[in-house]
Amino acid sequence: MGQLADDIENWGADVIFGRARGFGAAVARIVMRALSFVYGAIVCLRLKAYRQHWKEQAQLGTMVISVGNLTVGGTGKTPVVELLARTLRDRGRRVAVLSRGYKSKKLDQVQKWKDFSPEDCQGLPKIVSDGEEVRLEAVYAGDEPYMLAKNLKGVGVVVDKDRVNGGRFAVGELGADTLVLDDGLQYLPLDHEYDLVLVDQNAPFGTSALLPRGTLREPARNLCRASHIMITKCQGPTDEELLKQMKNYNPTAEVMQTTHAPQYLEKVFGGGRLPLENLQEKYVAAISAIAVPESFEGLLKKLGAKVEFHRTFADHHPFTQREVDRFMTRCMERDIELIVTTEKDAVRFPKPAELDVDIYFLRIEVELFEGQDVWDRFIDQIATPRERELSAWAEERLILDLIGS
Repeated sequence: MGQLADDIENWGADVIFGRARGFGAAVARIVMRALSFVYGAIVCLRLKAYRQHWKEQAQLGTMVISVGNLTVGGTGKTPVVELLARTLRDRGRRVAVLSRGYKSKKLDQVQKWKDFSPEDCQGLPKIVSDGEEVRLEAVYAGDEPYMLAKNLKGVGVVVDKDRVNGGRFAVGELGADTLVLDDGLQYLPLDHEYDLVLVDQNAPFGTSALLPRGTLREPARNLCRASHIMITKCQGPTDEELLKQMKNYNPTAEVMQTTHAPQYLEKVFGGGRLPLENLQEKYVAAISAIAVPESFEGLLKKLGAKVEFHRTFADHHPFTQREVDRFMTRCMERDIELIVTTEKDAVRFPKPAELDVDIYFLRIEVELFEGQDVWDRFIDQIATPRERELSAWAEERLILDLIGS
């Protein structure tokens, strides 16, 4: 069943990006285009419901910062969430990350918490980390929340589709005074103090069509909802035309430009790190289950690796023992020197029956090269919040509430 779902997802992506040919793909595109109009109407109606206060947003009495985007996948949210949470933690905030735990498995039994009764624990979110220790495996937490919990000592990580419930737990039980809402732009039941919206320099507005025909979750004009904009995966300074376009959509948001910079290779099994120079002229096999596998392969080649082949799966695919063992056999047959995967995939990677070739993940971190002053002001606003005049607050909310207009 899992493989069938992956095959359908991959075929759907091929249809959207024009890689799939034939009569069936053409019909699918026509149907998807019609459904995009329906989807767009629903998005606008939902945004209007919250803007007009037909539906109320929860207030948890603490700072909430959303990190999100307008498109489906591929903008590099997780490294940005990690950077934001770590920076705020180091500035003295008690931070918790709220995630929905996409494609995570349901718990086999109720997770225990302090002296809560089993009945009281039933309604609790998944506690991936209480800030002191990682309390769930990746399969139950979700790959990205687990990765964040592993890398962020002193930061709580909570998973719940109802992130209001997750937020209440983080504030009440973990003592959080700052909530980072992972992939939260479209999560409207919880009010956001700030919306950091990520825009991939290489595909700023995806395929420029709404789901399901394209990759946009919302119309590009809804960039007006951002309080801050971060252009990610930059190969160099952003084109002036794109900056102007974003300014037209949102004249008030400050803009930062970043790159997702490779740092080192870390062994998946057994520990140990290698400098990036170890990729040069090496015969490498890549394996990944991410939204944009082409960018991962391209990065390995840019670092000097000779990528012999790249086995790709649907985003967040749960690797099976059989898949990993077959991949390892193929690597042995081709005399591969290194196997490289992503950090997000590494947490879901079962150990091969025979570890004949070392497996490493490529550690990626966000680096700002334009707008460091904007980032510093943003952090200062969160870490040292000041009372603002009512008129200034009302004016700011009037600007930010022009959602879906």
